Amino acid sequence: MGIFRRPREASAVVPPAISEFWEWWAQARPTIEASLAAVPEPDAAGAAVPGEGLSAETIEELSRRVHRIHSGLQWEIGGADDRTPSLTVTGGGDPELRGLTERWLRAAPAGAAAGGWSFHPARQADPEMLSQDLILGDHEFDLEYVRFGMRADSARARVHITAYHPDFLFVAAEQQLQVALNVLHWALGEDDVARWIGEVTIATEAPIDALPPSMLPVVVEQVAEPFAEPAWLTGEGRTPRGHPARLGARFPLHRQDYPLCDLHVAITVPYANSNPDRLPVEPSAGALRAFEKKLTRLGARAVLAVRETGDGIRVFHLYADPESGVVSELDQLAAGWPEGKAKVASTSDPGWKALAPYQP
Repeated sequence: MGIFRRPREASAVVPPAISEFWEWWAQARPTIEASLAAVPEPDAAGAAVPGEGLSAETIEELSRRVHRIHSGLQWEIGGADDRTPSLTVTGGGDPELRGLTERWLRAAPAGAAAGGWSFHPARQADPEMLSQDLILGDHEFDLEYVRFGMRADSARARVHITAYHPDFLFVAAEQQLQVALNVLHWALGEDDVARWIGEVTIATEAPIDALPPSMLPVVVEQVAEPFAEPAWLTGEGRTPRGHPARLGARFPLHRQDYPLCDLHVAITVPYANSNPDRLPVEPSAGALRAFEKKLTRLGARAVLAVRETGDGIRVFHLYADPESGVVSELDQLAAGWPEGKAKVASTSDPGWKALAPYQP
């Protein structure tokens, strides 16, 4: 169970490249807007020639500014067809980058300073794209023909997808998966894909009972509905000393709901009153419940994810926003524990990898 592991101390720092990006954006935005609004000019035959859009220099500079924040980030500009212009900076579904894109968003200009732009830290759902053509390499996919086999997995709060397009017979596996992921993002949005989509497989024959991607939000809503309120999964095991141990894990718990919580915090709390199996009894059991109740009142600054109990100690595992000051509050809370010396240790874990052993 890893009940006695103690992570090392660490802290997160927002890269200065984020503020530098927005300083540059304020200067570059008029040029970008002018490029996007370029009026098509007729060619020699009188046919309309589309505007050039962003110059190569602007694309290169925008990419350079984004990659200074992190080399794994991607960007997209949207808002064609008279829609509100938007800029999305995304980690491409990598949970380790989700906090970084959220900090980028929260530093963005707001109100009049935004100049009519919207900014997003993950790809947004765009159902209109589901009826368009997608060009990948030298192949053009008519997305009207995409179908999804959808299998609801209530035990894991996931929807497993089998993606089909008749042209999958003629393209490489990489292009097949690109089509499936693009359609998933347009149907749900990147964050909801991460929250609710499980395995994605490719089919070269239409799955039985396959549905158009536009139906995916309805299926996901049905799977998500039972988990509108926080729930806990419980289990039993053994400590390294061979005594009974109890485990509780919040489920489902999504990284995307706490995007700034990059810091794994473990609070180790000893209890004085236990039964022959070294599990807590009153009054320690009540004191532990009261302690946990305080941990659940931290809002978006920290979320309690797992509790492990055995051999006279309980370890609370939380994910915290390292810049919110909440770790100091946790230190104070631990210092006030009356049944022994409680310890607080933290380590950077933006991908929430420490939770992997506790997920069903």
